[in-house]
Amino acid sequence: MSQFDTYRALSFDCYGTLIDWERGIVQSLQPWCAWHGVDRSPTALLELYGAHESVIEREHPAMPYPDVLAEALRRIAASLNLDAGDAECVEFGASVAAWPAFADSAVALRRLKERYRLIIVSNVDRASFARSNRRLGVDFDVVITAEDVGSYKPALGHFDALFDRLPTLSVERGELLHVAQSLFHDHGPAQRLGLPSVWIDRRHDRDGTGATPDVDVDVPLRYQSLIEFADAALAET
Repeated sequence: MSQFDTYRALSFDCYGTLIDWERGIVQSLQPWCAWHGVDRSPTALLELYGAHESVIEREHPAMPYPDVLAEALRRIAASLNLDAGDAECVEFGASVAAWPAFADSAVALRRLKERYRLIIVSNVDRASFARSNRRLGVDFDVVITAEDVGSYKPALGHFDALFDRLPTLSVERGELLHVAQSLFHDHGPAQRLGLPSVWIDRRHDRDGTGATPDVDVDVPLRYQSLIEFADAALAET
């Protein structure tokens, strides 16, 4: 018997796990940096962004995600003694639609959907996720966003809504497995709630924590890619 045979549903973080948000953030910030003469490496840009995003989300839990991005750019600019114009901030706020999917996301999700109910638990708004979902190629059974719950992970609103929706899928809580990259946004809250989780360690070949705050969380089930997890979850034993 496989260790995954008891699960009937998989809940996914999207940005960082399915969509390459760090690549998207860097690509979206680079034109602004070039225009304003900001010379920063991709690693430094992610650290700049990460220093502000989670703070804004904690301060303004009901703020729409495009506005979170816009405010993050304003604060990045201020930290560099620069200004970010309203149009620049709006453009960055709308950039989610251009963020690329990881190369293995669509094929892995299609394979996993053959056996599991698939759920999104994401720190964005519904319109932004809908644009990203076109890159993922599957219909999710349930979509829960920050817009729906009025807060941002690692607050527990997403997970409370997730558990409330399970009966609509005829899934018990013990039949749910959470799949995510972020230790800060996802695995920490999951462990506090007793929700088993799988770490898709997208940053396994890089130092640091990128655009995400650093936390000390131990996740025993760890894979370097979503396709590697799909192989294990769908393996016949």
